[in-house]
Amino acid sequence: MKFKIILLLVFTIHKAFAQKKEFRETEVDTLTFLNNRKLLNSLNTNAFQKKTFAENEITIPYRFLIPKNNLINQKYPLVITFHNSTRIGNDNENQLEPFAKIWLRDEIYEKFPCYVVAPQFIKRSTNYKINKDGIQVSKPSDEVFALLKLIKALKKGYPNIGKNRIYLIGYSMGGSTAQNLMNLSPDTFAAIVSVASVPDFSNLTKIKEKNIWLIHGKNDDENPYIGSVELYDKLSFNKNLIFTTFNNLNHNNIVIPFLVTDEIPKWLFGKRR
Repeated sequence: MKFKIILLLVFTIHKAFAQKKEFRETEVDTLTFLNNRKLLNSLNTNAFQKKTFAENEITIPYRFLIPKNNLINQKYPLVITFHNSTRIGNDNENQLEPFAKIWLRDEIYEKFPCYVVAPQFIKRSTNYKINKDGIQVSKPSDEVFALLKLIKALKKGYPNIGKNRIYLIGYSMGGSTAQNLMNLSPDTFAAIVSVASVPDFSNLTKIKEKNIWLIHGKNDDENPYIGSVELYDKLSFNKNLIFTTFNNLNHNNIVIPFLVTDEIPKWLFGKRR
């Protein structure tokens, strides 16, 4: 297993204490790609309970992970993970892609106890179009609006969910969906990790102080890298924004560096609304 990592940090100063831009020279070889995915795929997913949420004519299958021990007098974060377009369906299985499964790793489950929700969409959760500036942007489906009601129901049903620690994470279509939710209801969420996504510019003034981590591969030929660059530029005064560029990675291997580390859980758990 081989990682070649050189970390270069570049701080962009539009104003004092402005956002941070980071470039990584990580290279992922074939063996690393296969081994990291194999590790995640070998995890037993039975701890993720199978549930379904219905709202009017919309049905959302979802999986639900409860924190270890789950002490009633202790508050736990709620992490919501979103799948990419290859996982669309209603089997309530396929949405458990790597960013959902990382929470099952023993060292993560022990060190970062939380509730995890992994919804599955029966059609695209977000749709893309080209805006007047020639940038591909994302727009949420009706299912995303229904998801806000699921989150509300979970907070009511599990009162030890920490309402100031609700986190969003997604890859590709899922990362765009996470951005859609943050724009729709910024007061609900404490932080977002959006990976290889198509941006949402619909509510920039309301997310200008939110905890946002954008991750994108420069060689992405599916969801253009320029979209994340544009979002970063439009949020130039958000001191809570990090933009990580992987100079050597593409759409298909961008998640690999995060599958066997605690970097994402550690970052999320440090954020509050």
